[in-house]
Amino acid sequence: MTFTVAVSGASGYAGGEVLRLLSHHPEVSIGAITAHSNAGQRLGSLQPHLHSLADRVLEDTTAEVLAGHDVVFLALPHGASAAVAAQLGEDTLVIDAGADHRLVDPAAWERFYGTPHAGSWPYGLPELPGHREGLRGTKRIAVPGCYPTSAQLALAPGFAAGLLMPNDVVIVSASGTSGAGKSAKTHLLGAEVMGGMSPYGVGGGHRHTPEMEQGFSALAGEPVSVSFTPTLAPMPRGILTTATARVRPGVDSAQLRAAWESAYADEPFVHVLPEGNWPHTKHVVASNHAEMQLAFDEHAGRVIVTSVIDNLTKGTAGGAIQSMNIALGLSETLGLELEGVAP
Repeated sequence: MTFTVAVSGASGYAGGEVLRLLSHHPEVSIGAITAHSNAGQRLGSLQPHLHSLADRVLEDTTAEVLAGHDVVFLALPHGASAAVAAQLGEDTLVIDAGADHRLVDPAAWERFYGTPHAGSWPYGLPELPGHREGLRGTKRIAVPGCYPTSAQLALAPGFAAGLLMPNDVVIVSASGTSGAGKSAKTHLLGAEVMGGMSPYGVGGGHRHTPEMEQGFSALAGEPVSVSFTPTLAPMPRGILTTATARVRPGVDSAQLRAAWESAYADEPFVHVLPEGNWPHTKHVVASNHAEMQLAFDEHAGRVIVTSVIDNLTKGTAGGAIQSMNIALGLSETLGLELEGVAP
């Protein structure tokens, strides 16, 4: 069976990445491709790398255009997805790559986003314990943020196994500039970015903080507090996350490694590297893979996990299509078998 798929926000980085992956998917047919301000333009003028779809013309992002498809991807700005999704039928699988349906707590949403809460949907990070079951057969999926994907994958095994303390969790991530979207911004000009790094959202102000805390708390069975600092790196793609947490008394290095290796032993896209090998963002570029390594700092009593993903693939579009495959009953890796690129 072939599923018809529509993609909104197709002129942006996330929408373009969804289309890149879908163009290799053997079980889908790409239907409507939409945008807002770029409606009426030829896709190839905005996404020149999508040669097989270059002559398609972008339609306006309306419920009428998106209706009638088996699957609709919403790659829209935060706050824009909920209104469109509410107009789509219950028989349509709607996959929101924005933040509108990620958070369970309305107060957390309103604090960080400043608008009414639209409700929560099944969370599209299959590697977290119990999440595959929530995705099977669902008609609504909330795609995780790119930073929370890298951070939750990094520490999930420790919280699920009860090895980590719930307080004093510190996450520091470096992201490529595509994570800020495609709109022109002065601080993202090449002259501003190249040759240096800079932090932003410092002091608990980044919107992905409550998403990380939500995921870790569910795994730990108690509230987990996170201090998160994002940084901007002079590269177009990729996230390198260093996540640290205090280990519980009596936990040793062997227990930590066993927990991580056991958690991801059968995962097709998450890889705990052999001891002594450390991940590099270049190893996962344009792929749905995540790599990580861990170390136990006995002096500080902390586990340190470094993980890397491609923010546009595993961090957004790849995770979305992986979740789509599960929801539709397809092989989870379908359309995502692409390896990374090198050098």
